[in-house]
Parts: sequence; structure tokens; C-alpha cells
Amino acid sequence: MKRKLIAAIGIAGMMVSIAACGDSGSGSGSSDKTGADAKELTVWLTVDAQNNWPELVKAADAALTKKHPGIKINHEYYGWPDKNAKLDAVLATDKAPDVVEMGNTEMLGYMVKGAFAPLDPAKFDNSAAWLDGLKASVTYDGKTYGVPYYAGGRVANWRKDVAASVGVKSVPKTYAELTAALDKIQKKEGGKYNAWYQPTRDWYAAMSFVYDAGGSIAQESGGQWKASLSSPESVKGLTEFRHVIDKYMHGDKTKDESDRYIVYGQGRTSMIFAAAWEGATAETPENDKTGKLKGNLENFVMPGPSGKNMPVFLGGSDLAVPVRSKAQTVAAEWINAYTGASGQKGLMAKGNLPNNKTDLATLKNDPATAVPATAAESNWFVPMAPGWGQVEKAQILQTMLQSIGTGKQSVEAAAKDADAAIDKVINVK
Repeated sequence: MKRKLIAAIGIAGMMVSIAACGDSGSGSGSSDKTGADAKELTVWLTVDAQNNWPELVKAADAALTKKHPGIKINHEYYGWPDKNAKLDAVLATDKAPDVVEMGNTEMLGYMVKGAFAPLDPAKFDNSAAWLDGLKASVTYDGKTYGVPYYAGGRVANWRKDVAASVGVKSVPKTYAELTAALDKIQKKEGGKYNAWYQPTRDWYAAMSFVYDAGGSIAQESGGQWKASLSSPESVKGLTEFRHVIDKYMHGDKTKDESDRYIVYGQGRTSMIFAAAWEGATAETPENDKTGKLKGNLENFVMPGPSGKNMPVFLGGSDLAVPVRSKAQTVAAEWINAYTGASGQKGLMAKGNLPNNKTDLATLKNDPATAVPATAAESNWFVPMAPGWGQVEKAQILQTMLQSIGTGKQSVEAAAKDADAAIDKVINVK
């Protein structure tokens, strides 16, 4: 699912109002500053919960009402495109919710501006085992401002029939095996075919190559962040990414990944490295234009050029408590009931990755879930720098990648330009 990063102007203006208002009212009906005796709780979730696991919401409600008899719990559900605009409009008012679901890439800008209350991770199940990338998404300046809810990772997916047509009957375990198989497929299918459909502007995939090579988007030193895409390690990863595009991607090299599953369904490629849902979506009747994909696609853990599994970006959701909430204690209790041990089991049963390594290990033992669980073990997240959440950094990365993929610039030159653009804003609060 695509989640847009928040806009700086709206948050900056909204947070001036929050700072000016201080601790005055949130409408949760509590006389205790911590909200331990709150009589009412308002929870904002996206429609994913409403449509896919409403029973888990009810279970969390039941756990809270058992502990706080008579408490009233209000639920509101929003779609991803309009949630943040509605949230921005109420965060500085008495109508702010007590619990709100956020995309994990949306958290940073709000944490920087002080929109969310700090939380004690010790009060949440399995917090010591939260997946590294998810933990990073709720942590800013040494404090925790949210709780990871669930995650989705990235895997490689290819067509077994196309692989078999060149004599490859099992998924590759190493990068050398992968590229050897793709070389055979590319040669057999011809120059216009995409042995690996890898959209040039897909920065999630490109940064996986960067992190696999030991590079990074940016590094912190002495409290200051500095872009590092032009480091030797990052350049090595970007160079291999360009090699993949040059050798196996023969489509439009100015595209992003938004319609990748559609291209896959049209039979124009034999492999993608993508969010785990994309392969399954490509083989649905409305998307499979070949009539050959159902039951013929296979996920596998993406091997990296380093010899290890490719680090993947973990997308997902977090739950936060707005600083204006007067029900912060019971809000935290509801979050733990929802995202705790029993909640994670329910979310995993719905096909989600859990928020912690302990539960993830159980998925590795099940053949049906072993691939996404194993892939998620090695993960990365965006820099948690104050300026990162305030502008559309994806644009900087996409511009760099398009310049590299189309040959407009060398890897080194494009990376230096990207570093300069990132350095202008990365430390700005």
C-alpha cells in the first residue's frame, strides 16, 4: 500500500497551535493529567482494521473495558489518502483522538514537531524484540513516541515456468545463481523482454542495494546528520542497481513501481523484487492477462550481492498517542491490548508480519510464511533525522535514480547531487 509522506507546511502551522495551547483540554473526560481515570477513549484507525480484522479491535476493547468498567470507546476509520489532513485539522483542538494509526514513514514529522506523547516501551509486549526498522520508526531523539502495529516486507517473485524453460527448476539461493538464471532468460526471450522488471525510480529497491553494500542514505555524527549516498559503499550499491537496470530492465526507465503488478500480469517480465502482496495481486483474474500466472508464481528471499540476504524496507503502521490527549494512560493500555501477544497472533493469521522478532521466528518455521519472515529479518529504515520527515525526500532519491538509470549522469555525479540536496534540509527542525 502506498503511503504519502506528510507535508511540511500543514504540520508546522498545526504544531504552532499545539505549542501555544499547552496542556489545555482534549475532551477525553479525564480529571487526571495522565488519563488513568479517563471515562472515554477515541481511537482512529484506517479502514484496513475495519475491513480485515474488526474482531481484533473488539478484543482490545473488551480487554480495556474489563480493566476500566464503563469506559466508552469511540472508533473512527479513515482511508490513507485523507487521514493526515483530518488529523492535522484536529491535533491542536479538543477533538484530537487519543490513539491514531500512522504509516511508519509518516511518524517522523509529527515526532519532531511534538505532536505525540512519549511512551514507555517497557509497558508494551515484546518491545525489547521489536523489529529494528519498526523500532526506528517510532524513535526520535532517544525517546519512543509510538508502538509498531504490523509490517509488510519485500520479497523476490518469479515465474516458475519461465525459469524452467531455461533449465532452472529451483529458486536461487545466491546472487550469482539469480543473475545466471536471469541471463539465460534474457537471452531466450530477447532484447525487449524484462527478465527482471525493476522500475528505475523505485528507491525502496535501490536503497536495499545501498544498504547491502554497507552504504546508507545518511549518517549521524555528534548530533548532526550528513547525507552519505556518495560514500564508496553507497556508490557500490547504486552501481550494481544500475547494472540490473541496464541488463534486465528494458521498459520505460522513467517509471516508478506503482503499476509494477500490472506489468507483471501482462506477461512482460519473469521477475519482480517488490512488496509481498504484488505477486499475489498480479495473478488475480483481473490482472493476469496471460492466463498463466495463477499457481505459477513463487516468492523467494532476495539474495544480495554481498552474499547475505538483501536488506529490505519494512513498511507498516504504528500507533501513537497525541500529546493533547487527556486519556494517555488508557490509550497506552488499549494499544498494548491491540498490538500485544494475542493481537500479533491475530494479525499474523491475516497475513501480516508481526512487530517483533520473537513472533517472526515462529513464521519462519511455517513453509507458507517462511519467505517473507526470513526476508524481513534483515531490514533498513529511513534516516530518523529532524528534516527527513518535512519534505518529500523520495523526490530527491527518485531524481537521482532516474539520472542514473537513463544515463543522464554517472552514479558518482548523481549521488553527489542527491547528497547536496539532502544536506540542505536534513538537520532542519
